[in-house]
Amino acid sequence: MATTEPILSQLLERLHAWPVPAGGPQIVCIDGPAGSGKTTLAAQLAAPLGAPTVHMDDLYDGWTGVEKGADILVADILTPLAAGKPAHYRRYDWVLGEYAERHHVEDVGWLVVEGCASATTIVDNFGPFIIWVETDFHTRLARGLERDGQDMEENWRAFMELEMVLYEHNRTRERAHVRLDGYGQIVSERD
Repeated sequence: MATTEPILSQLLERLHAWPVPAGGPQIVCIDGPAGSGKTTLAAQLAAPLGAPTVHMDDLYDGWTGVEKGADILVADILTPLAAGKPAHYRRYDWVLGEYAERHHVEDVGWLVVEGCASATTIVDNFGPFIIWVETDFHTRLARGLERDGQDMEENWRAFMELEMVLYEHNRTRERAHVRLDGYGQIVSERD
């Protein structure tokens, strides 16, 4: 999902008006159900912000590791950056089924975090701007299977159930400052 230039400009305007945190970068969390278009939007926003992007898929330890990914985001990335310290994480290798090489995350003023569970309530202390992206179940599943292959359907369906429980518990959709549909159109905004 790529959004249009006018909507991208509107999002950037909102981001530049967002309060600067006391420590660490300004954080943009792009959350929403798997296959809704978060990764594409993250790339569109990160480029003009000059921001590094952390993909939650790199933090999970497999199909059931969504909550662990959120914990790693806070412990290894957001907390050190807020304290003015270097941040590092190990990327999860989905093929090998284990954590692999380390990645450094630099504080350049902005940080884009995209993926399921990027905006759980444990990130609220870091003052993130939350963007929620959503589309219907069948579109999301089709996108996921196109990317990962038909033999991953069982994993995708289980992950989709797991993330819905997480979203309901964290009220992520309701806490979002901007909600977009899976085609890049703004559905709603709040302060």
